[in-house]
Amino acid sequence: QVQLVESGGGLVQPGGSLRLSCAASGSIISINVMGWYRQAPGKERELVAAITRGGSTNYADSVKGRFTISRDKDKNTVYLQMNSLKPEDTAVYYCNAEVRSSWYHGYADYWGQGTQVTVSS
Repeated sequence: QVQLVESGGGLVQPGGSLRLSCAASGSIISINVMGWYRQAPGKERELVAAITRGGSTNYADSVKGRFTISRDKDKNTVYLQMNSLKPEDTAVYYCNAEVRSSWYHGYADYWGQGTQVTVSS
């Protein structure tokens, strides 16, 4: 079994910064893509940023230039540095990872429990 545990959410004023972390643990052979998604009230879950095992990154247009995703492969951890936060960034942020946990199966998607980010004055 694989677990993803997020941390770092909270309340921040507009223009402020937060850093989210997500650590994967359990039966892990390898991790392919790791990413962050978010879901605001009444909206669908959307991709915020993703990073491959090789370090290639992909960002939603709405966060380019403000958010940075990074990864520590030795710790099976992904980070999301969020700067210049705006009220529209308010959402529950979810960590996602494509994990291979068995030599007999391919990669499977795992999700964290979500962490609330609220941007408000």
